[in-house]
Amino acid sequence: MTDVMVPALGESVSEATVSTWFKKVGDVVKQDEMLCELETDKVSVEVPAPASGVLAEILVQEGETVAANARLGIISEGAAAPPAKPETKAKEAAAVNSPGAGPETPAPRKDVEDAPSAKKAMAEAGLSRDQVQGSGKDGRVMKEDVAKAASAPAAASAAPAPVSVPRGPVSADDASREERVKMTRLRATIARRLKDAQNTAAMLTTYNEVDMSGIMALRNEYKDAFEKKHGVKLGFMSFFVKACTHALKEVPEVNAEIDGGDIIYKHYVHMGVAVGTPSGLVVPVVRDADQMGFAAIEKKIAELGLRARDGKLSMAEMQGGSFTISNGGVYGSLMSSPILNPPQSGILGMHKIQDRPVVVNGQIVIRPMMYLALSYDHRIVDGKGAVTFLVRVKEALEDPRRLLMDL
Repeated sequence: MTDVMVPALGESVSEATVSTWFKKVGDVVKQDEMLCELETDKVSVEVPAPASGVLAEILVQEGETVAANARLGIISEGAAAPPAKPETKAKEAAAVNSPGAGPETPAPRKDVEDAPSAKKAMAEAGLSRDQVQGSGKDGRVMKEDVAKAASAPAAASAAPAPVSVPRGPVSADDASREERVKMTRLRATIARRLKDAQNTAAMLTTYNEVDMSGIMALRNEYKDAFEKKHGVKLGFMSFFVKACTHALKEVPEVNAEIDGGDIIYKHYVHMGVAVGTPSGLVVPVVRDADQMGFAAIEKKIAELGLRARDGKLSMAEMQGGSFTISNGGVYGSLMSSPILNPPQSGILGMHKIQDRPVVVNGQIVIRPMMYLALSYDHRIVDGKGAVTFLVRVKEALEDPRRLLMDL
C-alpha cells in the first residue's frame, strides 16, 4: 500500500481544496500519472501517483479542504482492477447499447490546447479552465462549452468566507434579480491579504508624472531590430523594471521588509509583476531583475504572463518578491493608489499614457504623459525616501540613456 500525500504547497500555504479527481476507486494508475488537482490560495497543484497500481481508496472527496501534510488516497501496488459485477456490467452495456462491454470514460488530457475563441470567452466570463467541461476532442474546450458553463449555477466553493459587515435588508423584487456566487479560494485570499496589508502597514501613496516621449522615441527607433535579434517585442515594462532596480539601489528601504523588530535589507531585486487573469490578480516574480538586461526581462515577463493566464504558475514563481510593479494602464486607468503586496514595503503603479498639455522651457506643448503612484510602508520608508525613489524613476524614464550609464 502506498499513501497519496498532499505535495509541498510552499511557504505560507497551510491547506488546499481538492478540486478534481481524475481517477476513481478501482482505476489502474501508473507512476507519475495525474490523480487529482488541488486548489490553493495561490495556484492549482496537480498530484501525481507516487507508484503504479490500483487506486484502492479516496480519503478526501472533491470540494473538501485538506492540510498540507494530509493523505489524499491509497494505492495498492501491483494489484489488478477489481472485476465489475456481472449485473453492473450488463446495465452499463445496455446503457451504451453494446452487449458484453462497459462504457469507456477516458480521463481528460491536461495538455490539450483549447479553442482560441473559448479562451477569449472564458476570460470575458471570468471562468477558469477547471470550471468548464470540454466537449471537443480529448476534452478540448469549445466556445459553446464556455456558454454552457457560464449559464450553469455556480458550484459551491470551500473558500474561507472573509469577514464582512452584515448585508442590509433587500426587497423581494431586488433579490429576485440578484445572483449569489461563492468566492473562489483565490479571490477570498486576495481580499484577505489586501485587507491585512491595510490593517498592518502604515500605507501612504506619493504621486508624480513622467513624460514618456523619450522612451517612446527610443522604442520606435529600435523595436524592429530588438525583436529581430532577441525574438521578443520591446515593451515598456523592461524600462520600468530597470528604472526601479536603479532607484532601489539608492533607496534600499523601499526594497526591504519588517520582520518583528528587525528590518531586512535585501541586496537583490526580485521584481513582482502584477498580472490580471480570469481567476484574479496574481504576482509572478522576476528573480534577480537587477542583474538582467532588457531582452532577458522582456522574455521572462512574457513567459510568466502567459503561464499566469493559463493557470500554470508554480508556487515558487509567485514567492519571494521584494518589490512590485502594477500596470493598471493596460485597462485604461488614469490614476490609482495601489495596495502593498505584504510583506513588501513598496509597490509602483503605472497608468495610462495620455497626451496632455505641459510646459517645457516656458512653452505649452503636447506630450505623452503617465501618472506614477508609489505606495509604501511609512513604518520603514520615510517621505524623503519615497519621493527620492519616485523622482529617480521619473528621471530614468524621461532620459533612458541614464539607465545605460547606471546614473
